[in-house]
Amino acid sequence: MEAAKKNVAVLATCQALLFTNNSTAIALNGLAGYALAANKALATLPVTAWVIGGALSTLPASLLMKRIGRRAGFTVGALMGMVGASICSVALYLEAFWLFCFGTMVFGVYNAVAQYYRFAAADAASSDFKAKAISLVLAGGLVGGIVGPETSKLTVDLLATTYLGAYLSLIGFLVLVVLVVQWLDIPVPAAAAHGEPTRPLAQIMAQPLFVVAVLAAAIAYGVMNLLMTATPLAMGLCGHPYSAAATVIGWHVIGMFGPSFFTGSLIKRFGVLQVMAAGALLLYVVVAIALSGISVPHFWFALVLLGVGWNFLYIGGTTLITEACTPPERAKTQGANDLIIFVVMATSSFSSGLLLEKSGWQMLNYLALPFVTAAAIAVLWLLARRRVAAGA
Repeated sequence: MEAAKKNVAVLATCQALLFTNNSTAIALNGLAGYALAANKALATLPVTAWVIGGALSTLPASLLMKRIGRRAGFTVGALMGMVGASICSVALYLEAFWLFCFGTMVFGVYNAVAQYYRFAAADAASSDFKAKAISLVLAGGLVGGIVGPETSKLTVDLLATTYLGAYLSLIGFLVLVVLVVQWLDIPVPAAAAHGEPTRPLAQIMAQPLFVVAVLAAAIAYGVMNLLMTATPLAMGLCGHPYSAAATVIGWHVIGMFGPSFFTGSLIKRFGVLQVMAAGALLLYVVVAIALSGISVPHFWFALVLLGVGWNFLYIGGTTLITEACTPPERAKTQGANDLIIFVVMATSSFSSGLLLEKSGWQMLNYLALPFVTAAAIAVLWLLARRRVAAGA
């Protein structure tokens, strides 16, 4: 248990650094894209490229870590992040939009690898501690929600080239990731474990448990990404300053990870599906608030609750996924799970800029409703199925 707690502390610190970087990227990628792109409808393409970079590398990253271990894998991911941030910095200096998109795509590799912090915590924890370990690691993002936006406010105009200072600061945080992750103490899987029999991936993915877990987590991330990516642009179009948008994004990230201190306990007390259903309900409330006005408080309340709803669905989905596979099946199951999530994220982030430019903020929120409904129906269906099975 002591080793598990140490690993959770290390991974939570890495998560804090991840979302220090990510909250900066979230706040600035769309704005930098808008400044560099000749066609303003492509403003969120750098965000989409970031997600595509993650989508292309998530399954290879999982399989790589199965071979070389979590610590080495996370180190490689952070180094790729440094390369991506460096390319973005050069692109900003040269005012090269497509090079900037390439840089965000490379940076996305780091994001994909770092998504496995939560699975690393679960893999090394006992069954009783698993949900709490996942939620505590994700709670590290709370620090990033505070540090990232504040750092970006200080660095966005630090150099003559707007945004350049903020992207250079990402490299410094990634150096800290490399140093901290060396304290991780999770053994590399034994060679014998690589040869243990496993079910075909299609059979694992056909399980109702897998389908509901991935559907709920992917929709939560998709809806969150759709609205979050558009928020800085929408606030700018509504006449709000960047400082207000950075504050809103910061509080959104706090909403994403602040509940993690108790989400694991809620899952243990009320059940994972009940907590996920509450998350879906919160997303309905988000849309209602977003449609009711465009003042800074409207954006603030909507984005904070968007974070909380995402938290309940995402942690719940992650917990369910750990029940859907055996230890030898973890790498491919976790990789497939995150690949699907990243594909949904890529679609939502790219659509975000196009839809905002064409149809506006309100239509963007209306379009989220059918997806939230699909997630809610899936969770309630599995809950009903389990209750019937329990009563049989």
